[in-house]
Amino acid sequence: MDRSASHPTLLADLGGTNVRFALADTTSATPLMMDSVRRYRVKDFDTLADTIRQYFTDTGHTASHAIIAAAGRIANGETVQITNNPWNVSAHGLQAELGLDGARLVNDFAAQGMSIPLLRKDQLQPVGPDLLPEHDQKSSQTFVVMGPGTGLGVAGLLLRYGHWIVLETEGGHAGFAAHTAEDVEILHRLNARFGRVSNERMICGNGLVNLYLALADMAGQRAEEYTPEDITARAMDGSDPLCVRTVETLAGIFGSVAGDLVLSLGGWDGVYLTGGVLKILMPWLQNGGFRERFEAKGRFRDTMERVPTIAITHPEPGLLGAAALAVLDSGRALPSQH
Repeated sequence: MDRSASHPTLLADLGGTNVRFALADTTSATPLMMDSVRRYRVKDFDTLADTIRQYFTDTGHTASHAIIAAAGRIANGETVQITNNPWNVSAHGLQAELGLDGARLVNDFAAQGMSIPLLRKDQLQPVGPDLLPEHDQKSSQTFVVMGPGTGLGVAGLLLRYGHWIVLETEGGHAGFAAHTAEDVEILHRLNARFGRVSNERMICGNGLVNLYLALADMAGQRAEEYTPEDITARAMDGSDPLCVRTVETLAGIFGSVAGDLVLSLGGWDGVYLTGGVLKILMPWLQNGGFRERFEAKGRFRDTMERVPTIAITHPEPGLLGAAALAVLDSGRALPSQH
């Protein structure tokens, strides 16, 4: 069946807090139909299928195929328990319940990664050095895709002689490696709370709270009952020095982990940063310790200084990447972007 504007593909970007829907016209040079984007809060619905029905009711659209980008590990390409979310999703179950001709589950950061071939240069912002990677369709390149939201997503993105391949990972759940004396003190306190400290315990929305509580204890200060939004608001207006220090600390740890991922995945051609918390963090990523700690990799410092770090500014990279996958599933090539 032709998955064009008259027979679009349903797209979903499903995280721990929100689910976003849109439609894809796989015949278009801009396959993501931005006017079809809607957002719903996960806590307002019992299942993903219920939320999709509400989306169809609200928009008057239907679809015969679906691509669901979900925050969690996809088991056998068929099921996912959403991380930081009570829903279990089955591709075949969703297909049967909604009467679809096909449904596909992909990791949310696999979708984020697949947005990159469709991004224009004006949808990318260098973090630190004014460097943007050039995608060489005639060679082999490797990139890292990562970013904080409700959790921390990580993927590898491979360009192999014109073919884009996403390496799905759960790198956000890898153990945190302390590099500074302050890191060690933070790690000690979070170990006492959680037993094991992953990168995600610090580099995400709730990670701001974890860092704030640890830093307050280290400073001998009374911690307020702040939300992540409280911390970033007070950091932005400078009204609470401990909140400022919290966001600065997160930016530095973010850079350290990003650099470690370059070393681990061989992502020498660049790191793409995305995620729901990224926009709030940008002033500190640009001016704080992000690049210093990103580059501070001992004998690889000179090499790391040449690795671009780039923020994705497109408002819906997860849906854009799902649209790219819909194009490929339809047997078409991705449209070239400039």
